Amino acid sequence: MTERTAVDGRKLHPESLAMGYGYVPRLSEGAIKSPIFQTSTFVFESAADGKRFFEIANGKREPRPGEPVGLVYSRLNNPDLEILEDRLAMWEDADRALTFSSGMAAIVTTMFTFVRPGDAILHSAPVYGGTDHVLNLSLPEFDVMPVEFRAGMTAPEIEAKLESEAPGRRVGMIFVETPANPTNDLIDIDLMSMLATKLGSADRRPPVVVDNTFLGPVFQRPLDHGADLSVYSATKYLGGHSDLIAGAIVGRHDAVDPVAVTRTYFGTMADPWTGWLLMRSLETLSLRMNREADTARIVAAYLERHDKVRRVMYLGLLKPGDRDHETYRRQCLGPGAMVSFEIEGGEEEAFRFLDSLTLIKLAVSLGGTESLAEHPATMTHAGVDPAERAATGVTEGLVRLSIGVEHPDDLIADIEAALKLV
Repeated sequence: MTERTAVDGRKLHPESLAMGYGYVPRLSEGAIKSPIFQTSTFVFESAADGKRFFEIANGKREPRPGEPVGLVYSRLNNPDLEILEDRLAMWEDADRALTFSSGMAAIVTTMFTFVRPGDAILHSAPVYGGTDHVLNLSLPEFDVMPVEFRAGMTAPEIEAKLESEAPGRRVGMIFVETPANPTNDLIDIDLMSMLATKLGSADRRPPVVVDNTFLGPVFQRPLDHGADLSVYSATKYLGGHSDLIAGAIVGRHDAVDPVAVTRTYFGTMADPWTGWLLMRSLETLSLRMNREADTARIVAAYLERHDKVRRVMYLGLLKPGDRDHETYRRQCLGPGAMVSFEIEGGEEEAFRFLDSLTLIKLAVSLGGTESLAEHPATMTHAGVDPAERAATGVTEGLVRLSIGVEHPDDLIADIEAALKLV
């Protein structure tokens, strides 16, 4: 345990470490916050230093004990990203984190690191529309076969589906989105880890990659349940202010290091300014997510009682006996702030509701300080096959809410006024 991770032998919490972990003010003129290192390249003290730095940056060798890992070029390393990545890793007790130019950049770079032509990729459904496009339209062009499964399926059922749809193919990766966007369905990460071990070989276990955007890292820690990587759209809760686009992955060295090499040559890393903004946001991450979850509980309970609402999909409403309750109890540390609900009727009624909101903004994305509402079937999941949407519960009457930090009474007043017009 190093200087900035403990006080009198007691390990500090992530909320405290987010204020200064990985940064030494005296190296930057005493500035209490890290400067923005807005530079493309870095000056070497000597040619020998340049040689050493490149050897380490390109993965030709590991740094020797005590050997400094020098800065080379902002596509390879940059102080803002390195400090940010240290802090992201700290939130999940991981070895290493990487940041990317978007959530999709993080997902695609990770997928192309581990899957190969001829592989199958086992994935949960539903997933975010952009991820669905990559899985079902982009990867098949590289002879990678997507095989989907849904919440509640057992390991034998998933294995049977894999054998039926992709016989003889190696499983390159297991990719799960939990909770699922936009239905909040939960996937058992421990089950996925067990399945990966069973489907692997003596020299290779397919990595389990979990999109942790909805709950992590405050309310869910996939690495604790056997996942190899947590992947994030950092645009959402990690950024938290609807003012940046970024992605991230977090995990052990053996899973993250290969992705780092791919990121270097794909050029999908975040920029210094985005890194600085994310460091700012991590300082209030726990405060924001806990406040938003508290408000979401109140909003979800109101919606559950409303006679124009057919059903509400919110983790905080799960009860003993519900399909996902046991997984939620074991896997999640809180319900988060994403609430989906189905209005009686269909698209016309959902649109009338959305168009009548005044405080809640009609926009895609999520995880910001302001509350947002959208219509998944025609917006975030518009590119998903209609039959697939219907099968996974993404109906024409479904509305997705991202609850922000406004007062819950005001949000309910806005929702109530809009529902009156449906």
